[in-house]
Amino acid sequence: MSSPAGWYDDPQDPTQQRYWDGSTWTDQHRAQQGPPPYQGQFGGAPQYGEAAQHGQVYGGSNAAPSQPAQPVQPQYGQYAPPQQQPQYGQYAGPQQPQQFGQQPQYGQYGPGGHPQQQGYGYPGKRPHTTPDGQMLSGWWRRVFARIIDSIIVGIVGLPLTGYFYYKYSQILLDYFKTVMDQAEAGTPTTTTTLPPEVYKWMIPALLIGFVVSFAYEYLFLTKKGATPGKMALGIAVRLRDAPGNPPGSAVAKRYGFEIALSVLGVIPLVGTLVGFIALINYLWPLWDDKKQALHDKVAKTNVVRT
Repeated sequence: MSSPAGWYDDPQDPTQQRYWDGSTWTDQHRAQQGPPPYQGQFGGAPQYGEAAQHGQVYGGSNAAPSQPAQPVQPQYGQYAPPQQQPQYGQYAGPQQPQQFGQQPQYGQYGPGGHPQQQGYGYPGKRPHTTPDGQMLSGWWRRVFARIIDSIIVGIVGLPLTGYFYYKYSQILLDYFKTVMDQAEAGTPTTTTTLPPEVYKWMIPALLIGFVVSFAYEYLFLTKKGATPGKMALGIAVRLRDAPGNPPGSAVAKRYGFEIALSVLGVIPLVGTLVGFIALINYLWPLWDDKKQALHDKVAKTNVVRT
């Protein structure tokens, strides 16, 4: 919680006061404003014939004795500004009590002495960030963003791939019907290989879908830094070591790795192993300290919160 704006002791010069605007120190200074003199102790000298009041002395001066300026103390319930801003990883100390539900600033320790993740409030956990301090995206945000993008790409590419998927599905249904009829007749088929006609229509549909999906990712990431699905979830893609929209080479490596796994996944026998690698690729951020999937490591990118 930030302290209210006002004049406070200058942390660099105790003989002056400096103006705190509510979030940072300004360049306005003034001399220390000591507390008013206690009238009962240092009142003016009584006039001739008057009885001396408590704390007055006959013949004394009307001026209160000079005293060193006392630092202005905050009233009960007020918060004094921090004497200096804590650096990353330093203990902020009990300079500013936090209100209920208030999260500590990044790099400060929360109640109980545990560093907390800003915006999440999980005690005992360090925030995951890029080297320059931008918060990384959580895994579930990436999953839901991918689902949204997959729906959009499917709708956009449907005019180009619809006919191929239709023919592919017809051949596949005929194949399954033939297998079931043979099983009912007592002559079940022993082969598990799909008919060649299936691949004739499936492969073009997949290739067209990959081209549409790649163009979708490439254009949005290089121009906006995020696809519509990522924008909806408040996340974006950037190079791990440099902020801003990722370059085209990084986007090509990033999504090219995913396309390669998808293409290899349709190959018989090899596809089972590649499918397992593809699953590991999407799950990798769950335990990676940099929150990178395998395709992020290939392209040296991170998915960050915006």
